[in-house]
Amino acid sequence: MAEVATSPTSDQLLVLIDPVARRSDGESVRIAKDVLSAGATTKVCLPDGPEEFARALARRGSRRPVLVGDDQALTRAVGLLHRQRELTGCALSLVPVGGTLSLARSLGVPTGAVAASRAVLDGTERRMNLLVDDSDGVVLGAVRIPPAGAARAREGNAEEAEDAYGAPGAGQRPWLRTCRSLVRTLVPVGPPRPAPAPEGGPVRLRVEVDGRMLVDLHRPVESVSVLPGPGGTARVEVRPVSVGAEAAPLLAEGHTVTVSGAHFRYRADALVSGPVSTRTWTAREDAWGLTLPV
Repeated sequence: MAEVATSPTSDQLLVLIDPVARRSDGESVRIAKDVLSAGATTKVCLPDGPEEFARALARRGSRRPVLVGDDQALTRAVGLLHRQRELTGCALSLVPVGGTLSLARSLGVPTGAVAASRAVLDGTERRMNLLVDDSDGVVLGAVRIPPAGAARAREGNAEEAEDAYGAPGAGQRPWLRTCRSLVRTLVPVGPPRPAPAPEGGPVRLRVEVDGRMLVDLHRPVESVSVLPGPGGTARVEVRPVSVGAEAAPLLAEGHTVTVSGAHFRYRADALVSGPVSTRTWTAREDAWGLTLPV
């Protein structure tokens, strides 16, 4: 992990540059480094793997963490701080660079390197709500069931997990795909897994909000979405399958949301997870801090 330090002012920043950002838009990364280093004391870290990323974040000391990366880099950092129970005392800053930036935009972060870097230096901390699931995962934006393009997203997530930290993508290594195919033919096939709910079509799910039934398994639905809402609540929208006239969505708010039924996949922010047979999300008010323009 490479580190570079400069010292123009007393404001201290830990600048963590995600490898996806370095590979996808090196010019924006350079601009962000120049603007941040001109306005604050910066320690720039170039982690080569998730362990180095976590270690650098854990050793930040009094420095304010600044992420140069995409939505997944932000979610990764929030998740690490949440699991370390340090999220409430650590405000994060973000310069969006890389792949998916829709979450950053929805949170109010400027997407230009210069504007985002100036917001890091001159902005103010805003407390943000989030969702925490029963596996200790965090959701900053929204949960979507079923996830659109789940198969394509799973492929992208697998390559991201393996290759985000500097290794060339699996698509650039045909010999690796050949080896994987050979291993699959040699490994004995285990017992069949439960069939997941069909992707891209109606699903049958039970949705409960604070223990109250919103929809049961007998009524197929097109989609379920869960978002952090005001006052430590979660906003839930269920779209039933319509026959003839379009059915009105079912809306609810509560502190906990439980979805269960056939094994289903879901998209939380930029990642697709599952299949699971049940998942509970709990809303947390003002759970984390993000630096935004004044």
